[in-house]
Amino acid sequence: MGRLAEKIVLITGGNSGIGLASARRFVNEGAFVFITGRRQEELDHAVAEIGHDVRGLQGDVSKLDDLDRIMATIREEKGRLDIVFANAGIAETAPLGSITEASFDKVFAINVKGTLFTVQKALPLMRAGGSIILTGSTAGSKGAPAFSVYHATKAAVRNLARSWALDLKGSGIRVNVLSPGGTITPGLANVLTSGSSTPGDRAIDAAQRDAIFASFATQIPLGRIGDAAETAAVAVFLASEDSSYMTGGEVFVDGGFAQV
Repeated sequence: MGRLAEKIVLITGGNSGIGLASARRFVNEGAFVFITGRRQEELDHAVAEIGHDVRGLQGDVSKLDDLDRIMATIREEKGRLDIVFANAGIAETAPLGSITEASFDKVFAINVKGTLFTVQKALPLMRAGGSIILTGSTAGSKGAPAFSVYHATKAAVRNLARSWALDLKGSGIRVNVLSPGGTITPGLANVLTSGSSTPGDRAIDAAQRDAIFASFATQIPLGRIGDAAETAAVAVFLASEDSSYMTGGEVFVDGGFAQV
């Protein structure tokens, strides 16, 4: 029996990167996992890769109708949620002076609005003992050129958890933030080479990507970029009873990047 035996889990953005690694780990710990993603083909591949005890639900977390449909399906098929991992997020780069309204709206809609309404719409399905995990980032604690909008969204996510821990007082439901640093994922590769974490028309230059990763690694005390499976292991900790006396907190999985 795993640490998440018989738990029902929702992971948004579970079709790749940290979301997919976490879904795989949660299933291995005994959970049944619903994963969401905007792109059906990627979602289908993720479900096939995990293989069992997983259900893919296509949807965009920034669209409330999509969230309503996702929650209705979970209610119909399982009747409850024990763990909500609001993980879906994107990044786009632009320095001050070049930020567009469209880019600002897009990043805030997914990272902040999507997180907020994922949790709010999932709450009626949760019960005492439940765990909510929000994907933050070292970006919520640090600055970086051309990343101000993305960093602002992650600072907002961190503070949502602080207030929600008080809103949920007495409910028996915990909420914590999981904040990765640089992690080898398709999203990071995309944003570092093209300025957007979402796939575009331009193919990623592998040599350029590897050079950027190597440069990034020199800024990390552990001297390397993280693996998504390492973040997934901490997600299991926050989802399980091992973290039963934690709420409103933030756990960094960043190789020391934001700690020194």
